[in-house]
Amino acid sequence: MNIVSAYSSAESVAAAVCELQGEFANLDVKMVVYYASSKYAPEAVSLKMQEAFPAAAVFGCSTAGEIASGKMMTNSITAMAFNAQALSDVEIAVVENLQDEQGVEQAFASFARHFGASMLDLNPKRYVGIVLVDGLSGAEERLIDKIGDLTDITFIGGSAGDDLKFAATHVYANGKSYQGAAVLALLKPAVEFSFIKTQSFNVLPETLVVTKANEEKREVVEFDNQPAAEAYARALGISVAEAADRFMHNPVGLVIDGEPFVRSPQRIKDGSMFFYCGVVEGMELSILESTDIIDDTRKALGEARAQLGSISGVINFNCILRTLELEQKQATVAYGALFAEVPTVGFSTYGEQYIGHINQTATMLLFK
Repeated sequence: MNIVSAYSSAESVAAAVCELQGEFANLDVKMVVYYASSKYAPEAVSLKMQEAFPAAAVFGCSTAGEIASGKMMTNSITAMAFNAQALSDVEIAVVENLQDEQGVEQAFASFARHFGASMLDLNPKRYVGIVLVDGLSGAEERLIDKIGDLTDITFIGGSAGDDLKFAATHVYANGKSYQGAAVLALLKPAVEFSFIKTQSFNVLPETLVVTKANEEKREVVEFDNQPAAEAYARALGISVAEAADRFMHNPVGLVIDGEPFVRSPQRIKDGSMFFYCGVVEGMELSILESTDIIDDTRKALGEARAQLGSISGVINFNCILRTLELEQKQATVAYGALFAEVPTVGFSTYGEQYIGHINQTATMLLFK
């Protein structure tokens, strides 16, 4: 096999990395992407992973849960390794300060030097980007918008987690750990690739227009010129006191060509609603209603398999809110089983990236 996935639940960083190294021993490793529980010391896990695969491009992040072939887990490290038959080339760049407006340009300049062409000239059918970003930075929208302004290459990824402690999230590259930062990886796969964006919601007829917002704080003050929480509750026919209990089942979404890009409410404060991703004044949002994650994911994987003919690897960025819903419904085993027959790596994220920053979604990169 040219793409191999593995995981370890060993208690120490050294033991976990040693297990992964053993699983990849028969592969001439060109790249390793990995996702590690926050139980592992950030600096140690990044250093040990790079030391284990010194000739490879190695990068990853901290998580709110891990995904491997056939399993959803916690307190583990999950990883995927590629050889040259699966991956022709790869380059990693770190945006060390997400507040630096030149950070993406500098990263893209390093990609241009490595691949010998500007990011605007590279063929988006032959190159793909992965983005891992500090999940507590609140900077994902600006980062993804900047990437989209500078290239036609699709960047897909997730926001790092910390097992729901909401204290510190980390991204890893070059044997170092970073906060307030993003890791960008530009891949030139040797095989065809495709994407899945799946969210398990129906679009309801009720809509809410953002008429007053504090965009930097992801706060909606008013929908339809009414206090946001009151307008949301009214749209659902419930009281404001009940509204927070409906966030997971009834988030809102920006609907484009019939497809929702989910904006998940986080909390209510003084009549305002705070969200896990960006909302702007003038945005019309539809009320959504959750459906069956297992069935929807099975269908999405089937369609992707039919398109590609076969799947040799999946990188899955699955929202922590979806994971919590799966846990509530005792469906984590069933979700993991959907990926039992193909090498898979992934994690429960604090947000997903694919043509923007979204929530309550799974974004996946699939290789033929």
